[in-house]
Amino acid sequence: MQKTPQIHIIIALAGLIGFSVLFSACSNPFAPGLSDIQNENAVLGDQKTVEGLFQNFKYSYIFQDTVVYGKLIAADFTFSHKPYDLDDFVTWGRDEEMASTASMFRGTQRLNLVWFEISQAITDTIDGVIMKDIYRNYSLTVSFSASDQVSVDGTANFLIVRKDASEDWQILRWRDASF
Repeated sequence: MQKTPQIHIIIALAGLIGFSVLFSACSNPFAPGLSDIQNENAVLGDQKTVEGLFQNFKYSYIFQDTVVYGKLIAADFTFSHKPYDLDDFVTWGRDEEMASTASMFRGTQRLNLVWFEISQAITDTIDGVIMKDIYRNYSLTVSFSASDQVSVDGTANFLIVRKDASEDWQILRWRDASF
């Protein structure tokens, strides 16, 4: 039995459709998802500047990019905050910070972070390490879905460090000062 040209076309189209369906379902779980956010300011900054560090922080939240976020966080980083229902601060290190941030990125549809002016910045050098103690207000909107959004306004206290001007700034300590 000889196949007609129409059957060859149908088989080729079916194969093409099957191939398209198979590979459209594949994704890289380590790459950040594409965003539909139109933000002309969402570009990576020069992390050798303080504003560049904060620009990269915002970028990492907008695009939910743990690779960029990880470059902001020093190896001996600590985060601390005071929950409303506890008397003491809760503190964790870099590993917990990266895990909780990755979890937040996975559990939200969209994050919008707005940094306001730096309200206080003190620079010091100790044992050859340049440090800046910075207080900065922010507004963060977390969208879990179109109908479920939470907005938080607060103050963050960052201690950022580097050994010299040729290195990038990194966050050594982040203390939520929103109380």
